[in-house]
Amino acid sequence: MTQTNDSKGPYIGIDISKDNLHVAFGSRGTVIEVKNTPEGIAGLIEQLQEARPQLIVMEPTGGYEIPLAAALAAAQLPIAVVNARQIRDFARAKGRLAKTDKIDAAVIAGFGEAFEPEPRPLKDEQTMEIDSLVRRRKQLQENQISENNRLRTALHKRERASLERHIEWLGQELKSVEKELQRLIKDSPIWREADKLLQSVPGVGRVLSMTLLAGLPELGKLGRSAIAALVGVAPFNCDSGKMRGERHIRGGRHDIRRALYSTTRAAVSLRYNSTLAEYYARLRAAGKPDKVAIVACMRKLLVILNAMVRTHSRWSTSA
Repeated sequence: MTQTNDSKGPYIGIDISKDNLHVAFGSRGTVIEVKNTPEGIAGLIEQLQEARPQLIVMEPTGGYEIPLAAALAAAQLPIAVVNARQIRDFARAKGRLAKTDKIDAAVIAGFGEAFEPEPRPLKDEQTMEIDSLVRRRKQLQENQISENNRLRTALHKRERASLERHIEWLGQELKSVEKELQRLIKDSPIWREADKLLQSVPGVGRVLSMTLLAGLPELGKLGRSAIAALVGVAPFNCDSGKMRGERHIRGGRHDIRRALYSTTRAAVSLRYNSTLAEYYARLRAAGKPDKVAIVACMRKLLVILNAMVRTHSRWSTSA
């Protein structure tokens, strides 16, 4: 593998698939291929320890990355699992449009060199279990919506009966998943306390609380601007020369943003939360479009929740 003259080790990018790992030792260094098996990972760990990398960067791949990430963490090697969209945007900006596993690994290493992301610890076993159940809950809900839409247009008796049976089963399975989620949260003193803090906010229920706990472990650990940008509710300018375009949100964690939107919309429309409802009314009175005002309320709610978790304090109307 290529060695660096720098006293610091390389940034390493790993492209992960079900069967193989492509490992780039720097954006211009050697790229090797190893099997994504316990034996392959064990051999790779030895090579990475010898290389003494500054950081090992990888993308989430639907679970294929978990054995490798766990082994790297156990070996006390610095790792960061980076949003795949950020890496794709970086590749386009660099003009790296060709796509192979070796190229992808080098691009991931290049992303690490350019942006130097902070190492992010692997989620603990309980967090991953809750995360997977939150994901399963979302899948069941999406299936419910699809099947109900089909039921509305079904013309024949047997088709309708099949749809109705499946919808009933989906409802029962959804209740089972939610029950298990609540049990996991109650079994952990730390999770239980965080859940109580979040649900002390008027309008915040167990769905948003569970989604935040599982999908946003950074909550309470970042500043207000950083947490808003991470979720994707921080507006970005669209200006060029003398042109001043509208500000838009982009990127971030879609599941978190979707849950925040649902909670905020209900809190504002039904006045579950007078603080958010009044803030929304002021923005609309100032001429802000509905969507702009709602996103601003989403950001305000997120910032409030972030501060509450950081200070371990319950909801106050002065927030």
